[in-house]
Amino acid sequence: MENARWTGWIAFAGLLMVIIGGLDFFQGLIAVIRKTYYAVTPSQIIVFDVKTWGWITLLWGIVLVLAGLGLLSGASWARWFAIVVGSIAFFVQLGFVGSSQYTLWALTVLALLAVSLYALIVHWGDVRSLSA
Repeated sequence: MENARWTGWIAFAGLLMVIIGGLDFFQGLIAVIRKTYYAVTPSQIIVFDVKTWGWITLLWGIVLVLAGLGLLSGASWARWFAIVVGSIAFFVQLGFVGSSQYTLWALTVLALLAVSLYALIVHWGDVRSLSA
């Protein structure tokens, strides 16, 4: 019974990556199409212009969607790919906790990513033995 519960968490991790990837894709698409949609205040540090940031976010969204779909398909390679992509996303969100106006949202995403990474790293063997 315990193994079945972690199978659900890994499916949740895959679905969460698909959703976050889709949101990132459309967020990047909006930044590419409408350059003045996002307001940048003088107190923010911007490394790229909005259009470049949009392309990076759009491509990152595709990577997250692929990781999530790979997890949902149960592919072995998808576990490691999702761990790497989820870890990078975790550190990116960690960078936004202190400087974001939406600290609670950033902390919520961090918690969800931490649970997803925990399920992928610690309980993958339980899921593989259940599906075999």
